[in-house]
Amino acid sequence: MVAARCRRLPQVLRSAPYTATEGRPVTRSRIPHFYKMSVAERVRAVHERGLLSDADFDRLSSGQTTLDLQAADKMIENVIGVLGIPVGLGLNFLINGKDYVVPMAVEEPSIVAAISATAKLARESGGFATSSTPPVLIGQIQVIDVPDLPAARTAVLERKQEILDLANSLHPRMVARGGGAVDLEVRSYPLRSLPGEMLVVHLLVDTRDAMGANLVNGMCEGVAPLIEQITEGTVFLRILSNLADRALARAEVVLPVAQLAGKGYAGERVRDGIIIAADFAHADPYRAATHNKGIMNGVDAVALATGNDWRAIEAGAHAYAARHGSYGSLTEWWKDEAGNLCGRIEMPMKVGIVGGPLESNPGVAMNLRLLGAETATELAEVMAAVGLAQNFAALRALATDGIQTGHMTLHARSVVKAAGTPPELFNDVLERVLQSGEIKVWKAEEILARLRQPQPATGIAARGETEAGVGIGHGKVILLGEHAVVHGRHAIALPVPLTIRAVVEDGERGVELLIPRWGVEYQLAKPADQRRSFERAAGAILDKLGLANRRLRIEVSPDVPRGMGLGGSAALAVAIVRALDLHFRLGLSDTEVNELAYLSEQIAHGQPSGIDNTMATFGIPLVYRRGAPPLVEPLNIPAPLTLVVGMTHNEGLTARTVANVAEARQRNPRLYEKIFDDIDALVLQAVSAIQDNDIATLGDLMNINQGLLNALQVSSPELERLIGVARNAGALGAKLTGGGGGGAMIALCGDNSSEVQAAIERQGFRTLVVTAGNRS
Repeated sequence: MVAARCRRLPQVLRSAPYTATEGRPVTRSRIPHFYKMSVAERVRAVHERGLLSDADFDRLSSGQTTLDLQAADKMIENVIGVLGIPVGLGLNFLINGKDYVVPMAVEEPSIVAAISATAKLARESGGFATSSTPPVLIGQIQVIDVPDLPAARTAVLERKQEILDLANSLHPRMVARGGGAVDLEVRSYPLRSLPGEMLVVHLLVDTRDAMGANLVNGMCEGVAPLIEQITEGTVFLRILSNLADRALARAEVVLPVAQLAGKGYAGERVRDGIIIAADFAHADPYRAATHNKGIMNGVDAVALATGNDWRAIEAGAHAYAARHGSYGSLTEWWKDEAGNLCGRIEMPMKVGIVGGPLESNPGVAMNLRLLGAETATELAEVMAAVGLAQNFAALRALATDGIQTGHMTLHARSVVKAAGTPPELFNDVLERVLQSGEIKVWKAEEILARLRQPQPATGIAARGETEAGVGIGHGKVILLGEHAVVHGRHAIALPVPLTIRAVVEDGERGVELLIPRWGVEYQLAKPADQRRSFERAAGAILDKLGLANRRLRIEVSPDVPRGMGLGGSAALAVAIVRALDLHFRLGLSDTEVNELAYLSEQIAHGQPSGIDNTMATFGIPLVYRRGAPPLVEPLNIPAPLTLVVGMTHNEGLTARTVANVAEARQRNPRLYEKIFDDIDALVLQAVSAIQDNDIATLGDLMNINQGLLNALQVSSPELERLIGVARNAGALGAKLTGGGGGGAMIALCGDNSSEVQAAIERQGFRTLVVTAGNRS
């Protein structure tokens, strides 16, 4: 057992490594690819693992866990609003053999990711071992004008039990729960401003699962008259101390040197670098302040998420770090006899899991249930493990690539926001800031000013088709025919002025795929049986082209939003194929590009029609029908069509809706074949309406198509709301586009597109105006 090599914690607290035969619930805190999911998918994943009750799932999904203004007005004075802060989940924690998912409320990027990565590393060698002392707070009673200090000290100690009994009589329910006043101490200090000395009585109170501040203050007030009587002095201050050094939490971890290797660094070098960096913090208070701030990044985030007083914890931690007369580190890192890296933290951690302040905030109450700590000391130990994990992550980054490497994209997002970038330009500015390498506010402001200047754009070629070395994939909307096209019927597709661009460069480690706008970073060079999610689709392209073992870096800049039914996955595949073709001079034809993109779509969506990859490849209006070979006919549009695209707040899951329709067709083939035929007839009538410039009829056909899509159960309440808003604003026709279940809708307009667009945007939704017609 690796943990047995580290001797500083008692044997009973060490955790053995996880093995499948031990049956520990590893899946509760291990949620693979959690960071790649949408927010809604993450909530569902946590619910499916039993970490959220049905009631909490409903509340979280509907936004009811956010503190409302009326509740806030009862918490503090002069309330004018509520400030939101992100809540993330620290994953992978194994502490004393128990799995934890740790809620963390924090606005600083990379903290949650770093802690989760450290916990994943630690669980491979048994996780964290923790311990704690009883949850004792100290109440201080200051006595001045004492005539005989030695006699008063003796008298207080002689009547200790009487004082404790009086304190406990004030809170009998706490005593019944096993807590209450348990001891007292007496100290004396010289008065700096007046002659004489002061006597200080410390009342030690076990507050059990409560934070206990009000309880301790009440006890100090209650025993003050008795203290005055015993000492013959005058009681002045009666208040708790935030240096809760009787409520200590400890955590320890052991990491084999082999686990530390990576990014071109040997494990021994990483281990020694961490130890040297920790030695710096022990020796120098200036370094120790930053070192301990990193620890508190994790501790405070858990405190805030669980409704605990992070200010009190901070004050106690820093005072404890200076307990030996000089400010120093809260952690220790060293090498054991076997060469493993060992880490340890000890700090005051007085927290609570019950009480009015905790229960008044619905988000806090849910976070505590999600964490699953049954006692306040258990929560304290989890927080100590989080602090140690965050400290390791920071020291490892400093000892290897430096703190900025893993922080760059997230830091860039903060910089772009600080530059006052509006939402519609945010991603463009972000990508260009990252490409510049100057992650500065002034650079973001410079790029923003440039983007705000009028840009000439005439057609798809002006949007980047001629950029040297850049692979382009086109976005699309389905005008009519989605879902029926999967089952061999016609569909009409139109390009949108959104593309995905990809550039391939020689790399240093395997195949890297980076999409900064989506926060995606994949390592693709893996055996096929180990690939997951999009790795399988992109990996299949690399395998087909014989490039899976090359060292290369693929950087993608997407304008097409994810999950909106606008052909994003196909456009991504086409952009990557074309970028690979350009970089390696493969000489691929458009037909070959299209075939490779279709292969990617098959892996991503199961049974695609082929229309998305065809549109992504050719980027022109088409009539399409699935087949071998498929029917692909350019669509003549004599007069431009104006469409407003409205995007919901929920991503559509095309693979799921396509599969649901296919399953329903298997149950009732005659009914569903009839619906598909009806949609097909609408599509063919729409072709004639377009060529006759009969947009009124085209709008009617779109509305009827939406009704049939509703019959297929692929619409959603949000889509129906947007469609209704568009029609009420004067749209000639409106329907969902793409797979449905979320995503986007389209509205056909005459000369009133600005009114329809404004109506949708007033409801809080994003829009895009598309003009489709023949290229000049």
